[in-house]
Amino acid sequence: MTARDDILAGRTSLGIELGSTRIKACLIGADAGDVLATGSFAWENSFADGLWTYPLEEVWHGLQAAYADLVADAHDRYGVKPTSIGAIGVSAMMHGYLAFDAEGEQLTAFRTWRNTNTGVAAAELTELLGVNIPLRWSIAHLHQAVLDAEPHVPQLDFITTLAGYVHWQLTGKRVLGIGDASGMFPIDSAVRDYDERMLAAYDALAADRLPCPVKDLLPRVLPAGAAAGDLTDEGAALLDPSGVLRPGVPLCPPEGDAGTGMVATNSVRPRTGNVSAGTSIFAMVVLERPLARAHDELDLVTTPAGDQVAMVHCNNGASELGAWVGLFVRFAAAAGTSITADAAFDALFHEALAGEADGGGLLAYNHLAGEPVAGLTAGRPLFVRTPDSDFTLANFMRAQLYGVFGTLAIGMKVLEDEGVALDRLLAHGGMFRTSGVAQRFLAGALGVPVAVGELASEGGAWGIAVLASYLAHADAADLGTYLETHVFADASIVTADPDPADVAGFATYLDRYRAGLAIEAAAVDSL
Repeated sequence: MTARDDILAGRTSLGIELGSTRIKACLIGADAGDVLATGSFAWENSFADGLWTYPLEEVWHGLQAAYADLVADAHDRYGVKPTSIGAIGVSAMMHGYLAFDAEGEQLTAFRTWRNTNTGVAAAELTELLGVNIPLRWSIAHLHQAVLDAEPHVPQLDFITTLAGYVHWQLTGKRVLGIGDASGMFPIDSAVRDYDERMLAAYDALAADRLPCPVKDLLPRVLPAGAAAGDLTDEGAALLDPSGVLRPGVPLCPPEGDAGTGMVATNSVRPRTGNVSAGTSIFAMVVLERPLARAHDELDLVTTPAGDQVAMVHCNNGASELGAWVGLFVRFAAAAGTSITADAAFDALFHEALAGEADGGGLLAYNHLAGEPVAGLTAGRPLFVRTPDSDFTLANFMRAQLYGVFGTLAIGMKVLEDEGVALDRLLAHGGMFRTSGVAQRFLAGALGVPVAVGELASEGGAWGIAVLASYLAHADAADLGTYLETHVFADASIVTADPDPADVAGFATYLDRYRAGLAIEAAAVDSL
């Protein structure tokens, strides 16, 4: 069967992911590794009333644009447009807070994972529950609203994540994949559901300040492969206002971008992990055993199948690096030599290979927002050097790349101290598209082999499409086996082992980076 036949017959799976800067759609065929068509829509968060947010009107505008772009791509490639689809999955940036009343009306602006205004609530919950509750988790946002006696709290009927919201509108089902749910409230991996003891503890803490027990506000938890509802008439019209897309399509449980990243990098089994680098950067490590104690630097979440994962999440990823590359693109244009952003990234990344192993005494902080792993509630991007540092373009670019991995390395050191073993990490995100540079530096930064696979380029949108395709196979194989045998069996994986010089050089850089966090904190206070 050809790709055109798959599209005509509806033997396809559609993955949609709402990331921080792009909404992406990805259509895959009966062979889950084959990408048939893609579409995207660029968007940006806004800072309104002291909070990072996206208006929900933009969610639907972007979803419709991304899906229309995918339909056009399919028509350009194969001369046909999809009218029916075999399965659909929705993914989005994890955590945050979307609150609704009993009529389904939004009660307050969407509060994204990027907000750091929940410090009091997160600290109180961490002490109460005995596990680290990060600032961005949904329960931290809810409890902060309770503590602040926000007027919408008595009207609460349902809270969810962005993926859960979109899925609810498409299917009418208030459900959530277990990986995304684990960023709302702690999960008991033994029962694959919210931890009942912790739910009871929170209900006692919130007492009469919530209209109902907290579990009644949360979406129902589902593992990968579970039926999660079908596309309704209204949902089909929301996604495709042209009316061509037929309703009745089954949807898999909606997941967060961390879970789809694990799928997209075949990192759902113990001793595997992945690093995702975009607006934020985070590492997911599937654990063989529980950690000895709670750590502020680590979140405990789950794979889409419900296995426990230690997550090092850093609010700031490659955005500042991209801004510097954009500056060089503009310089080239001003000098009369127009180059594309991709060409600039390629040239500057390869220049970094000629830099000194420790970055030549240069320091780069990518903190556009607060960084809890580094103990910072706000961010100020900084480039710092001493008068005697070796200020070359190669060292500058190496320092910028190292800066993307700085706070991630701090968090990963905690796992190393816990004795967590890794066979390898798989990396995905745009900065790994330039072969052999960011991948090599990450291996040196973490002291772990880092692999990049040919299937990682579409990232989470492809990952959630694969989870949608898994609906038809869940009775026959667990998720890890399905990925190994149906998706990654013939995948080309390139692995970079840590270079001893890079390991030593990054260790020197990281010592300087840690000491320089005082400069970052002073900048937050002064600017």
